[in-house]
Amino acid sequence: MPDTTESSGTRVDARCLCGDHAWRVATPLALLHHCHCTYCRKHTGAAYTTMGATPPEHFEWLARGESIDYASSPGLTRRACARCGSAIPGDPPADGPFFVTAAQMEGEPGVAIDGHIFTADKAPWFEIEDGLPGFPGFPPGYDVPPCPTPTSPDPPGDGTRGSCLCGAVRFVLQGEPITARHCHCLRCRRARSALHASNLFVPTKGLCWTAGEDLVKNFRLPEAEFFTQSFCTQCGSAAPRVDRDRDLVNVPLGTLDDMPPITPQAHIFTGSKASWYDIPGALPQYTERAPS
Repeated sequence: MPDTTESSGTRVDARCLCGDHAWRVATPLALLHHCHCTYCRKHTGAAYTTMGATPPEHFEWLARGESIDYASSPGLTRRACARCGSAIPGDPPADGPFFVTAAQMEGEPGVAIDGHIFTADKAPWFEIEDGLPGFPGFPPGYDVPPCPTPTSPDPPGDGTRGSCLCGAVRFVLQGEPITARHCHCLRCRRARSALHASNLFVPTKGLCWTAGEDLVKNFRLPEAEFFTQSFCTQCGSAAPRVDRDRDLVNVPLGTLDDMPPITPQAHIFTGSKASWYDIPGALPQYTERAPS
C-alpha cells in the first residue's frame, strides 16, 4: 500500500451531525479519493464518499458517544453515530494508514483529489464529469480483493427498490416523484458524510415499506425547522425520511437498488459547499434553495 504524506502540522476538526462524536486530524491527507462502491453508497445514502488517509498518530477523538458498528465485509467495520446516524471513523489501526471522510472536516484536506475508485459500481443516476482518473476497483498498488456487491433481497417488480446496507430495511417507490436534487449544505455533509447529499422526493403515498420500518430511527436537528436524518438502527445506513406534515418522503438516492424515476435536477445550497470542492457538470446551481 502506498505511503501516506507527512503532516504539515495543521489540525482540522470534524464532527457528526449531532456532535456526540468529534475528532481532529492533521493535514494534508493522503490518497484523497471519491469512492463509488455500493457499500459506501448504501451506508451514507450519497452518490459517493470522499476519503483520505492519515497515519494513526495524526488522528485523535475529541468526543465519543454511542455508535452503531456493522461488519459490512471481512476486516471492515462501518460505524455510525447511534444518535444521529452520521457515518463516523472507525478506530485507528495499530499501524498503516487510517482513512477518514473528508466532507465532515471544518477545514481543507490540504491536498487535491486523486480520482475515483470502484467506478464499476457507481450509481447509474450519477455521471462522473470532473475529468479525474477513474478505476473500476481499487487503484494500482492495492493488492486487496474486492468484496461482492450487495444486492436487494427483494425481487424486481413494479416500482423502484431500495434497501439499507444490511438489508433489514427495504422499501419500494411507486407513482410520480416530486423532484431530485444534490444538496451541499453543511448539515447534509455532516449527516451523509459526503460532499453533498443526493435526495429524491416523493409523496408519502409513493413509499411502501417491505421490511424493517420499525428499525428506522429519526433524529431531528433541534435548531432546524425541517432537517431530520433517518437511518437503520442495525447498520447505521441512511433510510427514507417520512414527513407527513408536508406529505413528502426524502429518499437518499444512494439507498436505491434500481434506477430512480428521475435523476437530480440541480445543486442547491452551493453557498455552503466545501470550499475545496468544485462542482462539475452543467446542472443549475443555487446558492440556497432552488426556486419553487
